[in-house]
Amino acid sequence: MSGFGLRNDVYRRPLATALDRLGVGPGWKCVDVGAGGGDVSVALAEIVGPAGRIYAVDSDPLSRDAVAASAAAHSQVVAITQAGEDLLLPEAVDLAFCRFLLMHVIDPARVITRMASAVKPGGWVVAQEPITAAGRIGGRPFSMPEARHPDVGALLPGLARDAGLTIVDAWAEAPAGIGPGPVASYLASLTDVDPGDDPIVLPPLVTVLARR
Repeated sequence: MSGFGLRNDVYRRPLATALDRLGVGPGWKCVDVGAGGGDVSVALAEIVGPAGRIYAVDSDPLSRDAVAASAAAHSQVVAITQAGEDLLLPEAVDLAFCRFLLMHVIDPARVITRMASAVKPGGWVVAQEPITAAGRIGGRPFSMPEARHPDVGALLPGLARDAGLTIVDAWAEAPAGIGPGPVASYLASLTDVDPGDDPIVLPPLVTVLARR
């Protein structure tokens, strides 16, 4: 998907792969749950075009403002302040998407269930979450103590199944590198620590493609 324009995102490949597998295209209606600054929402808007619609949902009102600024040129993006556990949209969508969200919420199972309810019959739920403890910095396990569920990626297929979804595909990918480069820069942005020349394997990102 050459037009998928995520900026400075080392996990771009698993996301682009997932959207390619689904055949996301013009006219799709999607919700990006935990939209943050709106990079994914804007990229989806460029794919679905003016005939589609993207609901950018985040619990932080500041994120709503950030999405509005990022998506100023895309009238099909609607920014909503709402917790994932309370997800409720004005219409059913073709795709409900989240990544790096379930690791932070109080109840991941409820969020996936709400996402499943948000899509139309035959629609898709795509979730991407890490197994933080499987990451390595210089051979040492990676840690993210501020996350409520740092290894929720390992539970993701079960969460999708328990929400009544049919899993069509699931896999894990982990960007790796050594010395200066995108992987080291990404890690430094998360931890405020420069890993120097240590070899790095970022936490594997588990992707689940599931259908209602």
